[in-house]
Amino acid sequence: MRLPRPVLIATVIATATGSLLLAPHSATADREPPVREGAGRAGADQPQGAAKGPANAARNALTSPVIDLSGSHLASARRGYPREQVLSPDPENSADKSIKLGLTPYHAIAPKLNALQRLGDRVSVEVAGRSAGGHRLYLVTVTAPESAGQTLAQERMRELIENAPGAAAKDPAVKATYKTPVSFNNNIHGDEWEGTDAALDLIERLANAKDAPTADLLAHNRLYFNITANPDGRIAGTRANANGFDLNRDFITASQPEARAIRQIAIAKQPAVMLDLHGYVNGTLIEPTTPPHGENYEYDLFLKNSYANALGMEAAVNGLGYTPAKDGVEPAQIPFRDQQEGWDDWPPVFTPQYQAFHGAVAAHTVEIPLTVNNSAYDTLPVAELRRRSAINVDVAGAAMRATLAYAQTHRASIIADQIEVFRRGATGAAQVPVSADTVPGVPGIGPEDVYTTDFPRAYVIPAGGAQRSATAAARLVDHLLAGDVRVTRATRDFRLAGRSYAKGSYVVDLHQPKRGLANVMLADGRDISDKVSVMYDISGWSLGRLWGATVVPVRGGELSAAAALRVEAAAHVGYVAPRGDLRLRLDTPQEIASLNSLLEQGVSVRQLADGSVFVPGSARARAAALARTYDVAFDATEATGGGRETPLHRVRVAAAVTSGELFALREMNFDVVPVSTAVLNAGFDWSAVDVLFVSSGLDHARLNEGARAALDAFLHTHGLVGRGAVGAALNSAAGLLVVRPVEGNGDANGVVRVVNSGGPLTANAPDHGFVYAPVWFTDLGPGVRVEQAYAPGDPLVSGHWRPLADGTGGPTAAGGQAAVVSGPHAVLFGTEPLFRDHPKGEFPQVGRALLTVS
Repeated sequence: MRLPRPVLIATVIATATGSLLLAPHSATADREPPVREGAGRAGADQPQGAAKGPANAARNALTSPVIDLSGSHLASARRGYPREQVLSPDPENSADKSIKLGLTPYHAIAPKLNALQRLGDRVSVEVAGRSAGGHRLYLVTVTAPESAGQTLAQERMRELIENAPGAAAKDPAVKATYKTPVSFNNNIHGDEWEGTDAALDLIERLANAKDAPTADLLAHNRLYFNITANPDGRIAGTRANANGFDLNRDFITASQPEARAIRQIAIAKQPAVMLDLHGYVNGTLIEPTTPPHGENYEYDLFLKNSYANALGMEAAVNGLGYTPAKDGVEPAQIPFRDQQEGWDDWPPVFTPQYQAFHGAVAAHTVEIPLTVNNSAYDTLPVAELRRRSAINVDVAGAAMRATLAYAQTHRASIIADQIEVFRRGATGAAQVPVSADTVPGVPGIGPEDVYTTDFPRAYVIPAGGAQRSATAAARLVDHLLAGDVRVTRATRDFRLAGRSYAKGSYVVDLHQPKRGLANVMLADGRDISDKVSVMYDISGWSLGRLWGATVVPVRGGELSAAAALRVEAAAHVGYVAPRGDLRLRLDTPQEIASLNSLLEQGVSVRQLADGSVFVPGSARARAAALARTYDVAFDATEATGGGRETPLHRVRVAAAVTSGELFALREMNFDVVPVSTAVLNAGFDWSAVDVLFVSSGLDHARLNEGARAALDAFLHTHGLVGRGAVGAALNSAAGLLVVRPVEGNGDANGVVRVVNSGGPLTANAPDHGFVYAPVWFTDLGPGVRVEQAYAPGDPLVSGHWRPLADGTGGPTAAGGQAAVVSGPHAVLFGTEPLFRDHPKGEFPQVGRALLTVS
C-alpha cells in the first residue's frame, strides 16, 4: 500500500530538519511535499500579477508555421541519416540566466551542435520551429547511419504501426529492424535548465563512444532530443515563454509555437518512450503518478512500462551516491508508489500525458532535486548554485541513461505495446482496467487507480442549420487534424442514431488509432470531485463544449450511412454576399478580429440588437479580404444601418490581466496596452484608452493618491470589464455596479452549465462555460443585468469543485446565481472565458463586453 500523504509530508519535514544541521547550504531544505510548482490555486500557471508580454511575441505565436518533421514528404524520403547542417551563430548574450549556474547559454547551443555533428556520422540536427521570442528550436537525432532507402523503410514501418497495427504486429520486419523511437524533452520550463546540459553531454558521449553496446543501442533505436523546448525562458530565467505561457499546460490548446513543435515531434517521430526533464523536487521525483489517472489512456500498457522504467531510473539516480548529509540530495521517489494523491496524470495538458495519446507507452516527468531558480537564484552564492546545477545535470543524465537501457532491453515488448495501443483504438476494443493481474509486477494497485471511459462510436460536427457556428466548426476540425485526429466529411445527407445530419457534416469515427486523443478533446469529461481531495492542475476541459461549435456524441448506428471521406483540412466557410449591405456575426474570435480590423481601417460599423454588426456594402472588398484571412461569413442584411443601432469605433484596451487573457485579446485583434498597479503609480495617460479590463495585478488600495484619482475619473466616464475576484474588487472600490461578489472554492475548476440571457453580450453563446476559482454575484442593485447565470442545482459537468470545509463555496451554492453581470459602464465575469487562450467559444463574450462598455 502507498503511504498516506500526511505521513509522507511528516517524513519529509523530519528528514529535512535533521539534514540541515549537517550540511551548510544543504538543498535538503528545498525538499517539499510534491505539490507542483506554481500550485496553490489549482496549479496556478503564473505568479499573481499583470501580464506584459510583447505584442511581437503574440504575432509570432499566431503566425508561426508548423514545420513538417515527418519522413514521408518528398524531401525527407530522399534523405537518410545523418542530416547535418551548419547552424548560424546567435549573438552572444551576457545576460543569459544560465551563465550564472555554469550551464550552457542559449547562444552557445548552435556552436555546440555544430561541433557534435562533426564528431562522426551519428548526430543530426533539424530546426523544429521557432519560439514565440523568435529563437530556434533544435531537434537532435542520434542513431546509426541510414541510407535513404533504410530511412524510407523505417518511415513505412512507423506508418504501418499507427495505420495498420494488426498487420504491424505480424510483420517480421517490424520485429527485427524497426528502431525504437525514444524522446527527451528538455527545459520546457525555462528556469529548470539542467535537462538541456544533460542532453548535450549524453549526445557527446554517444557520438564519441566506440564500444559495442553503444553501437548496438544506436542500431536498434532512434534517440530524439528537443534540446531546449523553451529558449525564451532559458535566456530570461522564467518558467514561461515570451508570451508568459506555461508551455507544459498548452498541448490541448496548442496556442504557442513551442507546444506545436513538440506536438509535431510526437506525431512525426512517434516516440514509444519519452522523458520530460524538470526541476525541482528533492528527492528526485520520477513518474508514474498518483490517481486520478486519465480515463482515455490505455493505462495498463502505460503503467506497466512507466513503472518498470521508473524503477530503473530510481536505481540509477540513487546509485550516483549523493546523500542528504553530504550533498543535500534525498533518495528518489515514485509518486505512484510513495504518495496517495496530489501528483496526478488526469489532464492531457502535460507533456508525458499528451505523448501517451501519440503512442508513448513509457512517459515520465522527472523532477531533478536541487533548487536553483526563483529566490535561490537571487540569494545563494554562485559557487553553491553551480554545485547544485552540476548535481542536477548528473541526476538528469542518470535518468536518461537508465531510460536508454530500458528501451534497449525491452525493445520488443515496448513496440508490441505501442502497436496494441493503436490496435485497440482502430478496432474499438475495450480498455483493460489495471489490476494486479493485468499489470503484474506493479505493487499497490487498488480500485483508486481504475479509470476507464465509455467511448462513443463517433462524434458528429453538423453542417447547416444544426451548427451553431460554421466558422467555429471549421476551426475545431482543423485543430483536430493538426493533432493527428482523423476526421471525415459526409458526402450526402444521412441519419445516425435517430438524428438527421446534412451533407458536409464532419464525422470523427472513434475507431481510429488515436481514439483516446479524439475523445479527450471532444468529450464532456467527468466530475471527479469525490475521487480525490486535491488536484495538481485543471480537471475539466472540453473542446466539444467550449470551442463554440456544435458537437454531437453518437453512441450507435452505421457510420457508412454518411458515405464520409477522410479530409486533410476543413472546408472553407468564408463568404461575402455578392450584393447589398452586410451582416457579421460576433460568435467566434475570428469574427471579433475581423470586426476590429474593419474598425482599424475606418469602416463605419454599427452593432445590431442581436449582437451582430452591420457592415456597409461599400466595404465589400475589405470584407472579402477578411473572409479569406479569418474564414468568416459576411451575410446579406436588410438592416439599413441608420436606425437605432449602436455605432462602434476602434477600442484601445488597458489590460491588467493574465498572460492567457492578454494573448486572447491580441488574437481577437484588440489594441491592448498592458497596465498594472506599478504602471499606474508611475503615471499613466488615460486619454488614449477607451476601456479597462482587469483580472490580475491591479489593486485599488495600493495605488497612490494621484493614480487612484485618475483611475476613478476614467472609470466613471468610460468603462470597466472585470473578471474574477480582482475585477470584482476594483468594481466595488470604484463604486460602479452594486453587486456582492461571492468567491467559491479557490481550488475549483472545470466545465459548467450556464444559462444565457440572450442579450447582446451572450446571444448565441455556448450553454457551457469554464471556471477557475469561480465567482458569482448576489444582492444585485438597480440597473444591474444578469447576462449569464450558473445553471440551477449543481452546474459542474466535469472537473473538481468541492465545498470548503465550512460547507460554503461549492457548486450547488453557485447554482442559479449570476455568473456574468452588466451595467451602463461595467461588465463583471465570474467565469474564465479567456483561460489560457483555451475556451474559444467564450472569447466573444469578452469581445462584446469591451466593445459595449467602451
